Amino acid sequence: MIAGGTIPLGSTASALAEPTPVATATPVPSALKPIDPAALQASVERAAKKLTVPGAVVLLRTPQGTFHATVGTTELGTAKPPDAGDHFRIASNTKTMTAAVIALLAQDGKLRLSDPVSAYVSGVPNGGNITIGQLLKMRSGLYNYTMAPELSAALDADPGRAFTPRQMLDIAFRHPPNFAPGASYEYSNTNYVLLGLVAEKAGGRPLGQQFQDRLFAPLGLKGTSLPGIHDRSLPAPFSHGYMYGGTSYALADDPYPAAISEAARTGKLKPTDYTHQNPSYANAAGGAVSTADDLATWIKALVTGKVLNAASQQQWLASPQAEDPAVPDGQKYGYGIAYQHLAPHASIYYHGGELPGFNSFMGHDPENDVTLVIWTNLTLSPDSHTTAQALLPTVLNQVYTGLNLPTP
Repeated sequence: MIAGGTIPLGSTASALAEPTPVATATPVPSALKPIDPAALQASVERAAKKLTVPGAVVLLRTPQGTFHATVGTTELGTAKPPDAGDHFRIASNTKTMTAAVIALLAQDGKLRLSDPVSAYVSGVPNGGNITIGQLLKMRSGLYNYTMAPELSAALDADPGRAFTPRQMLDIAFRHPPNFAPGASYEYSNTNYVLLGLVAEKAGGRPLGQQFQDRLFAPLGLKGTSLPGIHDRSLPAPFSHGYMYGGTSYALADDPYPAAISEAARTGKLKPTDYTHQNPSYANAAGGAVSTADDLATWIKALVTGKVLNAASQQQWLASPQAEDPAVPDGQKYGYGIAYQHLAPHASIYYHGGELPGFNSFMGHDPENDVTLVIWTNLTLSPDSHTTAQALLPTVLNQVYTGLNLPTP
């Protein structure tokens, strides 16, 4: 559902990069294992094969250096090994960018996070009581438009159809809110479509231009963009993206029926190529295109204070709030960012992304200076697992001491 992703605590073409030598003045933190490039590659290959992923990229940066594990192909029927420079649809990782622009506008005094959304966008149910901060933290109660079956049906009927943000809000607002503003947490893409409109109103420019001017250009993210609503292309080089079945299995989190799972697992059902489905419905909630290299640069810059000023950065770092109040040390969600403890001396700020054709994860652990990006070109495995998130425990077990997370 253009989803944010959860850290599941609980033989193909490949390439490896040699690690950068570690300076003796920079000891490796004790929470980290020595990275074995061959073991990392082999573990990713095994997990990807179980998930039937056509292609995958793992990009890992630690104090020991930079490591790549790549598997498979970017296009079925060819032998085109994936690369960290390949473009793909990053889905909900876009939310980190939308949230950053909102934080920059607040930093500039052009909006306040305590402002009601009704000051910027008309017609929002409870709009006078929903704050910008609640939208950022997924606490508005507004219905998630990507759960609406009519949207998936429309995309399956016409994959090239362009949608405006207002059309997505119209779908959302035909459904009553799920709870009162601030009363609970619920992941809803409606929040971030609204934030895109807020950013355009407060910033006085299209969101894609603000992304470019305020985020991408200053950080040198030359492979990252927010396409216009009629642009279904991907810049070269790019990966194709695949999924079994119709759009609803990605957008509405519908699990595969047993017949589809069995046919996909046995090879009787081939995945559909969703590469050029129009992603305009995702927009500020999930419409951006990037590369693994750019995402690694982006998430580290965001977490380490290269995007916001010191005061705004402290507010951003402190924003994650427990999604489930009964599990205060579990997964948290803040201003377009998730946060979770991994081990006594390891915590990670992260996000994930899921669209028809692609699944991805990006995260940065500031205490140990670990940056990790994973992308796959299959949204869901035959067993309905989001594939990049399913690969995550395999990689984390290679990075951190004492985790032993269950793997595919």
